[in-house]
Amino acid sequence: MEFVLAILVGGLFAAGLYTILRRSIVRIAIGLVLLGHAANLLIFTAARLTRYAAPIVPAGAETVTQPVADPLPQAMILTAIVISFGVLVFALVLIRRVYSVVGSDDVDSLTTTDRPDE
Repeated sequence: MEFVLAILVGGLFAAGLYTILRRSIVRIAIGLVLLGHAANLLIFTAARLTRYAAPIVPAGAETVTQPVADPLPQAMILTAIVISFGVLVFALVLIRRVYSVVGSDDVDSLTTTDRPDE
């Protein structure tokens, strides 16, 4: 199963990088989303895929006796998902503003606002 996820992570990274290298701002945002998903899946896969019990100490016991799943990668991924959603929403607002000012989503047309009026 780890081999399939490694192929999937590599495919997501490749698709994200290819999409970021396009000239459209919307495609750049989609590429960032793909890279975020690939990074989350990489963390999930690196933490090993185990079907152990939840890390809950039973009543009256001081430690967990059975093998338990590691909650740290899951918490890191959940935090990364929330942060990437906030960054995506911010990027979409910026894209909408750029499109309303420039009238295009082409990266090369964004330099027209930097040039002095001739």
